[in-house]
Amino acid sequence: MKMHKNCLLALALSAPLLVQAAEPASCKRVRLADVGWTDLITTNAVTRLLLSDLGYRTKVKRLSVPETFKALHDNEIDVFLDTWLPSSEKDIRPYLDDGTVELLAVNLEGAKYTLAVNQAAYDAGLKDFADIAKFKKELGGKIYGIEPGNSGNQMIQQMIDKNTFGLAGFHLVESSESDMILHVKRADHLNKWAVFLGWEPHPMNNQLDMRYLTGGDDYFGPNLGGATVYTTVRKGFASECPNLGRLFKNLRFSLSMENDLMEAILNPNTTPRREAKAWLKANPEVRAQWLEGVTRFDGKPANQSLASDQ
Repeated sequence: MKMHKNCLLALALSAPLLVQAAEPASCKRVRLADVGWTDLITTNAVTRLLLSDLGYRTKVKRLSVPETFKALHDNEIDVFLDTWLPSSEKDIRPYLDDGTVELLAVNLEGAKYTLAVNQAAYDAGLKDFADIAKFKKELGGKIYGIEPGNSGNQMIQQMIDKNTFGLAGFHLVESSESDMILHVKRADHLNKWAVFLGWEPHPMNNQLDMRYLTGGDDYFGPNLGGATVYTTVRKGFASECPNLGRLFKNLRFSLSMENDLMEAILNPNTTPRREAKAWLKANPEVRAQWLEGVTRFDGKPANQSLASDQ
């Protein structure tokens, strides 16, 4: 009897070592996409800190938007936090239809995405898509976009190819987000005009004297390209990794959060990780909402505060 009690005691003491992971080992590494947009750099940085604190590892792969949806289809990445709809509808629709890519949850509402101009152009009368062709000379016949393959660039090129709004003869300048913004700043400095892709959330709304153009509903959607941003995952991700599924369904961001974090991250004297960590520590109530019903990878309760060594 005494030996039996000792055996029970030994088993009780060893119980923590026998706790099984909440998810299979294949879920421990989470593969995220990065398409080079500042808002995604922001949300990826915050999400990676959360995942690290929960005992997961992360890997980020740099891709274009079309490549991202193809990578989700091919099981080369797990999660994309920046699917803007309706602007990305054309790129994602084939994968939604065949069921290989899933819209898991809305993570941001109230966004917008359409063409914009600097204040000098707006004040001179360039206020609508229909006005662009009237001022081809002042604009140098150029419309500035972002990285090649982006859905916004594709819509601009379609308008040029179809001569919509009389845009035949205009040239789409494809560049990076930062180069596009630099061009607008340079145009302002030289008292010249610029028409370019604009969106919110983004610090450009604070950094530039800019106005969004009306009249682009057929291409960018109503309400100045009003957009909803979704967390998108590969087929079966949330069912294979239910704890991660709960976390990514919980993640909801705000325009103010992203604008503030993006502004901080664009400061060359800091890093996305440092600013994400500071924001999480300053907003414990938001972190608590994101972690509701979520455990660590090993099944233990999530930490109540961000680990000090992050």
